[in-house]
Amino acid sequence: MIFTDLLRSMVDGCGGGIAAALMGRDGISIDQVSSSDASLAGLMSDVGVAGVEFGRIVDEVRKASDSLAGGQPRECIFVLQRFTVVVHGVDDETFVALVLEPDGNLGKARYLIRRHLMAIRAEL
Repeated sequence: MIFTDLLRSMVDGCGGGIAAALMGRDGISIDQVSSSDASLAGLMSDVGVAGVEFGRIVDEVRKASDSLAGGQPRECIFVLQRFTVVVHGVDDETFVALVLEPDGNLGKARYLIRRHLMAIRAEL
């Protein structure tokens, strides 16, 4: 499936990528991949579960944004002690979650997500 290839490209290309998932706002994982590096893959064995939880937070951000007439949130970044999560909206019902090591290349991760958005949208 093309989503697997796109997600794999993000994880492997960003430097410090652990996992990525394409998720629906309903919490259903459309596709997900983990790092081919076994030491990293164990840290985030089920990125879909994390995507659901962070998706809920993004929904709360969306509600707050609506009350301020700020528009839809495009991207949220959660910097945690053990990893960083980038959640980027694809459309109103779908988002990409990319998980990085704490010292992973966040700028390149964000760039790769934006670079692959058109291809993801074309396949949805």
